[in-house]
Amino acid sequence: MADIADRGNEQAEYLLEVALARRAKLPTGPSATHCEDCDEPIPAQRREKVAGCVTCVDCQQIREVSRG
Repeated sequence: MADIADRGNEQAEYLLEVALARRAKLPTGPSATHCEDCDEPIPAQRREKVAGCVTCVDCQQIREVSRG
């Protein structure tokens, strides 16, 4: 029978796998110069800070809200 430490280790391993899977899905390439949703220029600071971004801040917020 598994004790509480075994269950804790299993939970930690599962959460690590989930975190790594999410990290693997993050964009890593160069950022776009213009938003793919509204075609407005993406500010240089956003392109530098968010690797692989393809949307402006406003459009990204809309995407995140619509995802739920």
